[in-house]
Parts: sequence; C-alpha cells; structure tokens
Amino acid sequence: MRSISLMKSARRLVLTLTLASCGEPAAPIVLPPPDEPPIDTPDDVPLEVAPLEPDEARMGGGTTVFRTDPEAFLQPVANITVERKSRFLLGEANFEVDWVPAPSSQRDRDGLGPLFHATSCLACHVGNGRGAPVVGSAQAPAPLLIRLSIPGQDAHGAPIPEPTYGDQFQPRSIAGIPAEGQVQVTYESLPAITLTGTPSVSLQSPSYTLVDLGYGPLAPDVRISPRIAQPMVGLGLLAAIPDATLLAWADPDDRDGDGIRGRPNRVWSVKEGREVLGRFGWKANQPDLEHQAAGALLGDMGLTSPLFPQSACTAAQTRCQEGATGGEPEVDATNLATLSDYSHLIAVPARRGAEREDVRTGKAAFLRAGCAGCHRPTTVTGQLPGFPELSHQRIWPYTDLLLHDLGEALADGRDDFQATGTEWRTPPLWGLGLTATVNGHTHLLHDGRARSVLEAILWHGGEATASREAVRRMSLKERAALLTFLDSL
Repeated sequence: MRSISLMKSARRLVLTLTLASCGEPAAPIVLPPPDEPPIDTPDDVPLEVAPLEPDEARMGGGTTVFRTDPEAFLQPVANITVERKSRFLLGEANFEVDWVPAPSSQRDRDGLGPLFHATSCLACHVGNGRGAPVVGSAQAPAPLLIRLSIPGQDAHGAPIPEPTYGDQFQPRSIAGIPAEGQVQVTYESLPAITLTGTPSVSLQSPSYTLVDLGYGPLAPDVRISPRIAQPMVGLGLLAAIPDATLLAWADPDDRDGDGIRGRPNRVWSVKEGREVLGRFGWKANQPDLEHQAAGALLGDMGLTSPLFPQSACTAAQTRCQEGATGGEPEVDATNLATLSDYSHLIAVPARRGAEREDVRTGKAAFLRAGCAGCHRPTTVTGQLPGFPELSHQRIWPYTDLLLHDLGEALADGRDDFQATGTEWRTPPLWGLGLTATVNGHTHLLHDGRARSVLEAILWHGGEATASREAVRRMSLKERAALLTFLDSL
C-alpha cells in the first residue's frame, strides 16, 4: 500500500510518500450505488423525534460554559474556584508564550530547538481548537505534523523512531542548525460518491511529499502519519472517566454481534513505570495529560522536561546535539504541572438548540445509524485526584476513547503501541459545531482531509461501514437533520 520515490539533484533530495491514508490512487473508497431503498420513510412522512434528556445540553455537566464566540474554547470550567483559576491562568500563560533559543536573557523561556515544529503550544492549538490542514498545494502549517517510524517496537511497545530524523519531522531550526526539511501536500479528487436524494460528493485524498531533506535520505521502510492538532476542550473530563468504564465498553471479540470491536490501547507510562490504558492522542497513545504536554514540549519545541529529559536530536544530527540548552531540564516540574492543570481545566461549551425538534430528529437518525456504537453519547466521571471540579459529572462527550478499525481508506499503516495501522481512537464530538467559529474552517479527521462533517462520515470504513452506508441511504430530509444535530454539539 506504500510507494516511495527518490529524486536527487544538486540542490535538493526529495522523498515522496503515498500511503493508503494519504491518498494512494490504488485504494480509493469504492462504494456501490445506493440501490437499496432509503432507511427512512418518504419526505412527506414525519420522522422519529428523540426525547431531550435531562441536562443533555450541559455537555460538561457542572463544568459547562455558555459561550458561542471565537473564545468559546478558551474558558476555564464553570465550577472552578478562585485559587484554581490562578493555576489555570498561569498554565494558560505557559501555553501561549513563545520560547526562544538559548542562551537568552529570558532564562525561563529559552531552550527552543535546536530542531522544532513551533515556538509555542498556541501555534498549533489556535484558540484551543482544531488544527487547519493544508489548502491546495503548499507547505504544511504548524498545526499539521508528520510522525515518523520504522517497523517494530521498542522495549515498551512504542514505535521505533526513524534512525536519522527521529519520531517527528521538524521543518524549523535555530540559527546555524539545518532544519530536517519541509512538507508539501497535494490533493486528488476521488470518484464521486452517490447519496440518496442529494447530489454526489467527491472526496479529496491527500499525498505528502517531504522535500529539502537536511540530513540525507530517510530509511526505505519509513512509515509516516500526518496529524492535525485536536481541540483542547474537555480533556480533564475525559481523564476522569474510570478505566473500568472503558474496559466495560470494550468488545474486541464483538460478543454482541454489532460489528463494532472497540478495544483500549495499552501504553507505557514513564511517570508510573508501567503499562496503563491510553486515552489521548489520535491513536490513544498517551496515558495522561502530563505525558501529552511533556511529549509536545519535546516533539514540537525541542524542550526537555522531568518526564523526557533527553534531547530529541538523533545520533546522526551532530550539530543538533551540540546546540545550546536552556537548562536541564528546560521546562521544570512546576511549569510542566501548570500546563497539565491548564489542559485539565479547559471547559466544554454547552450545546446550541438541543431542544429543537429538527435537532432531536437528527439525534434519532444518529442513533438509528449506529453512530453511538463508537461515539457513545454520555457517561459519568469518577473521582479524579486533584481535580474535584471534574469528578462525578454527567458528561456528553460522544466518544468511547477506544480504538476502532476504520478500514484501509483511512489507514496510515503505522502501529502505535497496540494500535494497528488501520485503528484510530474515537474522537469526542463535543464542540464540533463551533469549529468554524473558533478556527474558521470545518476540516476533520486525523489529517484534515474531510472538508465537512458529511465528508468525514463518508471516509469511514471498517467497523463504521454499516453506519456510513446508513447515512448514505438516508432520505435527504433525515440526513439534513443528522447534520443539524451534529452541528449542535
């Protein structure tokens, strides 16, 4: 499923990779025409209307905020105390600050690089929202990064980094150090997909080209995975869902026969020195928010921390290894803790129009299509030590945090701990309808290839094939109601 071509010239070394997940022409989505009747009654017959459940609009329970403007994802949880809000604001400052190369007069903000992807957390998580993909043929923006690995696993089950370039491709560097290269993206339009009662839809399939490689060729068996930044809202509430709940939801052997085989990822916790359940990241490859913050500091900005005290420079990058540092570690335990606190305490906005009949009609369509098999609507958080605001809340995240096989069309071919190359963690849907308001676009999926919610649905395969087909065969009226419901989340 992978093609690799190398071209050399006096000025540049170019590596072009085309994967099933990155738009390989040989593996487009091929769907039969919807010759089965619509799954609903004709448009002149009333559709089912789902009831509005108590507090359903308060997606984050008592933590919910009521903002619908571009700052909707920047708010602390509604039930935060004055003392805790000071911790939130300190973490927010660390999240937004630009780091600089060492040595610098800003001793608490130096140590950037030598190789890096962005200068701040905010550069990727604009407005704490969803990263924007490349539009047209251009170099990738900060919110889109490329993971790298070669086949195999390390002693703890993690992917093995590419020997020369490490586990993340770095397009930027400090003065005097060559950057690793640049990422260019192009799109191919796939054959149109027909839907009942509406014009056909053509999906766009991306291909990624790594150019201007600064340290020679990559390994011939390199695996890549493009990733856009995910929204930050409600992460602490997801952390508060008990492990027992995730394990109860898991059904790897499909015992109930519904075709859905969700399973947890099991990852290595550096902090605990043992294997734990993963729940964050596109493949549930992060055990908790402190690990995720420390991993982003190292991978995105080249900043060491107590969890990851070693530089990300590889053995082949000698000039990178010789670069100045901002201390050992560059981000101390206190600042790492404030980033973790900030990530935990970002609030979820309330739903809009949850009580409307057209929205509840769309909710019924969502349930009838089986979407809730992975995007579980609601649960109750447990006791999360240190975060009383997040504990024992009825929440509506629309996720099970489990891994699901979504088929070859979305596959990146890259294993990550126990996640296979076709598996992805179910992303939460809360805040979905505010993406355009907060980030100015509606692109979805792990690399932003889907330009709308409907396109994202049509990319689904594997365990989600039946749900995709149900949506494709809906009457025009029912599909419109479904999209209205999803926009209310």
